[in-house]
Amino acid sequence: MTDQANQISQGSTMAGTLKKWSPLLILLALMLFGFSQGWHHYFTLETLVRNRERLSGYVADHFALTLIGYGLLYALAVAISFPGASFLTIVGGLLFGWVVGGTATILAATIGAGAVFLAARSAFGSSLRARAGSFAERFASGFRQDAFSYMLFLRLVPLFPFWLVNIVPALFEVRLGTYLVATLIGILPGTFAYALVGAGLDSVIAAQLASNPACLEDPACSLSLDTSSVITGELIAAFVAMGVVSLLPPLLKAWRRKRGGSESA
Repeated sequence: MTDQANQISQGSTMAGTLKKWSPLLILLALMLFGFSQGWHHYFTLETLVRNRERLSGYVADHFALTLIGYGLLYALAVAISFPGASFLTIVGGLLFGWVVGGTATILAATIGAGAVFLAARSAFGSSLRARAGSFAERFASGFRQDAFSYMLFLRLVPLFPFWLVNIVPALFEVRLGTYLVATLIGILPGTFAYALVGAGLDSVIAAQLASNPACLEDPACSLSLDTSSVITGELIAAFVAMGVVSLLPPLLKAWRRKRGGSESA
């Protein structure tokens, strides 16, 4: 009877562990599958130029369906932390215009980021933090108290990898609603910046093809788009300034707490 109870207990534990890790394992499997199939090689200007007319035809004939498909693709790319999100944002601006394409991108990116957040929280949120000790718990407590401001800072300032910011809040038990709203607001400036570039990309493509008309038929021909020029020094400074503003509430709260403590002493 005891052996049977132990077996049931072990089976229940294994089932619980599998349920806990399965979302993250599914995302990881999809990421590895995507790399094995070479999907990341399609996120290039060459691919976009060679399929520009076909994509434009899809958008003209089936606008809503193509927009939904783009959103699903973008959400999946974010969920599996696939490289090329900036390029896809430019594609969205090119195909749908910067307003519609940027809006669809923001919604899709928020959904994809939410999927990663939930998977990470399910897999190792509380257990990893418990192993990290009291310092990590104090840090997590402070993060939770002002989660929106900290999340907004992490999203606004383009110095932190998007995939990393998707995962870290899960370790601190940030509420899903807070995480999603801060993500949606925080990625607005950068997303629309790239979507605007996409909306004007046709002129860039035309200029490149005008300088080398045979390039479209030559598979070995290399077209280039320097996406790093989109994020200029002035734009980064603006993002950092917005990030600093988002940190003012918790900093002010900490200053008041410190001042109150010193006055009572």
